[in-house]
Amino acid sequence: MTPAKGPKKPAPPADVSVRLPITLGQFLKAADLVSSGGEGKMLIVEGMVTVNGQLEQRRGHKLAPGDVVQARGKAARVAAAPAAARAAPPHSAT
Repeated sequence: MTPAKGPKKPAPPADVSVRLPITLGQFLKAADLVSSGGEGKMLIVEGMVTVNGQLEQRRGHKLAPGDVVQARGKAARVAAAPAAARAAPPHSAT
């Protein structure tokens, strides 16, 4: 007989590159943890979202690189987009 295994380890959070600053509500959508902003708002208000393991009920909470957001059993880590992706596009001469 094989020994009983403990609870399954959750998958490590996926790194999601985003432009900073970003709020919790925006990140939920950007990380595909929810399908709409309204769904994200509902999950936050109902206390179903954590940031770094702590319950967070403010949709406007500002996230920092390295923060781990969890909702519905999925997790995503905030990663700052490369500087080139954050820079404004050059203006074209007309």
